[in-house]
Amino acid sequence: MEPRPIRVMIVEDSLVVRTLLSHIVAGDPRLEVAAAVASAEEALAQLAAIRPDVISMDIRLPGMDGLEATRQIMAEQPTPIVVISASFDRTQLNPTMDALRAGALAAVEKPVGVADPEYRSIAQEIRTQLTIMSQVAVVRRRMRGTPTSSPTVGRPRVQPRVLLCAASTGGPQALARLFAGLPAELPLPVLLVQHMGGAFMEGFAQWLDSVVPQQVELARIGVMPQPGTIYVAPGDRHLTMMPSGKIALSDAAPIGGQRPAATVLFGSAAAALDGAALAVVLTGMGDDGAAGVRQLVEAGGAAIAEHESSAVVNGMPAAAVRQGALALPLDLIAPHLRRLMARERVQ
Repeated sequence: MEPRPIRVMIVEDSLVVRTLLSHIVAGDPRLEVAAAVASAEEALAQLAAIRPDVISMDIRLPGMDGLEATRQIMAEQPTPIVVISASFDRTQLNPTMDALRAGALAAVEKPVGVADPEYRSIAQEIRTQLTIMSQVAVVRRRMRGTPTSSPTVGRPRVQPRVLLCAASTGGPQALARLFAGLPAELPLPVLLVQHMGGAFMEGFAQWLDSVVPQQVELARIGVMPQPGTIYVAPGDRHLTMMPSGKIALSDAAPIGGQRPAATVLFGSAAAALDGAALAVVLTGMGDDGAAGVRQLVEAGGAAIAEHESSAVVNGMPAAAVRQGALALPLDLIAPHLRRLMARERVQ
């Protein structure tokens, strides 16, 4: 018996774009259009009856916007949401990132029309993201049996010179919470890999800069990372470290389908800094970062992974734990990092 198609609810006020998205969804045998509505109010009214597997959500809608709709859906009937956004429209960048923080799982560039040269790749990305995200169990989780005292493991053997972070699905909300728990004057620089479409990375960096106490900027070749600053990997380039400690960017082939890849960042820091780094792996699909965690731990560094009790998707964190990372719930990672950094400063 063939599996039933994935039921997609399309929320888009433009009739032209709504029709185009319906055409894109209908062009994939794995998907079917369960409903196509023009407003958030219509989506909320029909949600219980339609029970879609995944929602394609516009941000700029008449009446209630897509951000508020995302909040209400995640509070009342959690359903995987993929934001379809005009990525280069700065009026939508912050709301798009806020929707990801509110629980949407991914952001995809909005199609312009079938004549657009990028139409095929954008349409394929929309289909792929709707299919993948429909499998994510978005439920409210309670912390179960989580530690409240300072862990006695997960300490680096080498004094760290940099903090490395990686996240994928569910990452924006997790990163905002993590960095909100750390001081503005971090004693270490931060290098960050967030899996997201390249067209969104500049907007993501700007958004993160607006919601966390540290300074955030896109990583640039040759920059010496400074304490208290978060350097975000730009779209479709690997972020690495030179032996001098400076930032490098690479067009090398994707690793495990990812570019930038956390494994490349972690491995480069293990080699360039002789393991003098701390790594944090947050929510995400797949196993990116795991091989790099093993390299870093073997070189004398340390790694922490988000515990399954708080992770939206436990793929990347679970893989990191299998390679030697310490598992902690999201809200305990920042306190643990503060203790580690304070300990290193007094040694």
